[in-house]
Amino acid sequence: MKIVLFFFITFSLSAQIKGVVKDSISGQPIPYVNIWVENESVGTTSETDGSFSLDIKEEKVLVFSALGFEIKRASSKNEIIFLIPKVFELNEVVIERPKFQKEIEIGEKLQKKAIRISDKVGNLKARYFPFNESFSETRLIKKVKIVTQSQIPNAKFKIRVLSVNSKGFPDADLIEEEIIVTVKKGRNENVIKFEKYNLVFPDNGVFIVFETLFLDTNKSYTRFANQKSKTVTYEPGLSYNLVEEENSFVFTSKGWYRFPRQPRSQKGDFKIYDNKVFEPAINLTLTN
Repeated sequence: MKIVLFFFITFSLSAQIKGVVKDSISGQPIPYVNIWVENESVGTTSETDGSFSLDIKEEKVLVFSALGFEIKRASSKNEIIFLIPKVFELNEVVIERPKFQKEIEIGEKLQKKAIRISDKVGNLKARYFPFNESFSETRLIKKVKIVTQSQIPNAKFKIRVLSVNSKGFPDADLIEEEIIVTVKKGRNENVIKFEKYNLVFPDNGVFIVFETLFLDTNKSYTRFANQKSKTVTYEPGLSYNLVEEENSFVFTSKGWYRFPRQPRSQKGDFKIYDNKVFEPAINLTLTN
């Protein structure tokens, strides 16, 4: 049984605002900036030329977040937004020279009962990988595999790798480079090579994050039952397995939260979800 879940927001009486995001030092446009209305589930992503647009009916505070730049809050009336580059400590990430003599894969195979989740606005989806002593001889992250299902060809998404804070939630980026993945139409296992980053699996674990890009080229239109008009969603959708562990996290305008367990005593075909957690179909390959 194939089930598609969608998160979407609707609003009316809106007006479109437009702007462009630029580097405050070079003046160059910044692509793939995550932009959302503060404290609301309304957002978008800047295009490759740094431009963006949002449908909002009054002045709002917008939040701008991009890899390698300080987070900025600004009025929606501003047409040009300048982001300040971050200054990074070189010792924040531990690196080792790889040998590539051993290799293990951690994570589950895609289940037959896996579902697809597609987004309308602003969610980052993360899977937490705790450290295990069995990884001691294979500490380097060699590959990341993410299963997607896309209704259109050449849809793009972003991968981020985050550290773990003291409360067990996603924290800082461990790779200061944009990792953009283009997928084919349909279901695909996307394997992204990580050898060049020489990234060591942290002792307190790591988060692999799937970030939806709200680009015009990622738009898809679907008409659901009892709907007169089509709903806009953004591709690709991310595949999820049903598991017992609570290692799934989602980010919205209110911050990170743990993906909740499904309620018990569901009936019929939905009973398979009882007390289960939707976990992103993301695997890691480790090496030495």
